[in-house]
Amino acid sequence: MKWVRYQDRAGINHGILKGELIHEIEGSPFGTHQRNGRSVTLRAVRLLPPVIPQTFYACGLNYTKHIGEAEGFLGKQTKRPTRPEINYRAVNALIGDSEGIIIPRDSAGRVQYEGELVVVIGRKAKHLTPSEALSCVFGYTIGNDVSERVWQKLDRILWRPKNTDTFKPMGPWIETDVNLDSLVTRGRLNGKQVSEFKTNRMIFGIADFIVEISKYLTLYPGDVIWMGADAPTLDMVPGDAVEVEISGIGTLRSPVVAEE
Repeated sequence: MKWVRYQDRAGINHGILKGELIHEIEGSPFGTHQRNGRSVTLRAVRLLPPVIPQTFYACGLNYTKHIGEAEGFLGKQTKRPTRPEINYRAVNALIGDSEGIIIPRDSAGRVQYEGELVVVIGRKAKHLTPSEALSCVFGYTIGNDVSERVWQKLDRILWRPKNTDTFKPMGPWIETDVNLDSLVTRGRLNGKQVSEFKTNRMIFGIADFIVEISKYLTLYPGDVIWMGADAPTLDMVPGDAVEVEISGIGTLRSPVVAEE
């Protein structure tokens, strides 16, 4: 099932996408809900980030090839993680499918995409075991973890290189029926495929991170966990268009524009 969050003349709503038709619902995807009888076409609406999380988690270096790539743009040796380690991202950076990634005026010019699987939490959870971990997952969507690499090297923390407005496209919807082992992530720049990797070939898997997070932090419905990306992550400039496709989920599209 595909859940969308969208805006049209009637306001902001949630709905279930079937083909090209969105069936609007009353209530929350994470709680009691029902169809209200209204339907709209996908073309007639603006897709928004499918969820605005209470907490936005990110896994960082979670693919082997990307660790070597990070050593290049950071200019220092980066160790392979020995346990799941979590970071945070800012909700202000979220944008929906087909919204523009805005490159700030004072960017040093090296801005890259990272196509990521996004886990959407569906219920409150704490102290989960490995066998229980995936039971709290509602579904999955796609993220593009945009990074300003020069700032990432210069800044002591990631507030600016990772969390600038528009640096976190997410969408186009939440897919609830997913076979994790079959997923393949592909990146396209200006229509040309430039990356491909098995989505589930992570250093630490989804269950590992959920177990680790829930030892110390309560997970809530609508929280998201971005699972990291593999190499290559290429430079983008204004005028480019980037696409992240994850088989079985969909394609997240983002034009790249310069700040006015």
